Amino acid sequence: MNTSGEKEAETAGILIHGRGATAESILGLKNQIKNEDTYYIAPQAETREWYPNSFLNPIGKNQPELDQALETIENCIEKLGEKEFESEDIFLLGFSQGACLVTEYAARNPKRFKAVIGLSGGLIGPKGRKFSYSGDLEETPVFLGCSENDPHIPKSRVDETKEVLEGLNGEVEKRIYEGSFHGIVEDEIDWINNI
Repeated sequence: MNTSGEKEAETAGILIHGRGATAESILGLKNQIKNEDTYYIAPQAETREWYPNSFLNPIGKNQPELDQALETIENCIEKLGEKEFESEDIFLLGFSQGACLVTEYAARNPKRFKAVIGLSGGLIGPKGRKFSYSGDLEETPVFLGCSENDPHIPKSRVDETKEVLEGLNGEVEKRIYEGSFHGIVEDEIDWINNI
C-alpha cells in the first residue's frame, strides 16, 4: 500500500487502480490534482487485479476476491479514521476495475463522502441485474466518466450506475465522451480539481 501526504491535510483520497496496474500508477494522479492539502492512500491488489473476471459476470464468479477488494476499501477508510479523517473528508477515486469497486462500495455503504469518482467503470453484476441498495449518500458529489464506446464498460451500465447512486441521494455528474477509448481525459481531472 502506498501513501502520500501529511496528517495536516484536510482531505484524504483513496485511489483504486485498474486491472493490470499498480498502486504507484494510480497514485501518479495526485500530480494532476491541484489540492496539495490531501493525504493519499492507494492499496495494491496482490495479483494486479482486484477480482478475476469481468465486472459484468454474475457476482459469484468474482468471489471471494470481490468481497476482499471491498474490504480493502473499508480497511483504508478505517486507517484514515485512525488519522482523524471523517468520511466526509475522504474521496474515493477509481479507474476501470477500481471505478467499479468504488461505485459498488459507495452503493453498499452509503454515507457522506467528500466525493465518489468512477473513471471508466460502474456497478458490478450481470446485465439485467436488479440493483437493490438502501441508505443515504447525503448529497455526496459523484462523478461518472466514460467514453461512449469504451471496449470494457457499456454505456448502459454507466447510465444504471447514475440512476442507482442518484436514488441513494448522490449528486451525480455523468459525462460520456466521444470515441472508443479506455482511459482518463483532461475534463475528468478538471472536475476533480473543481470539487
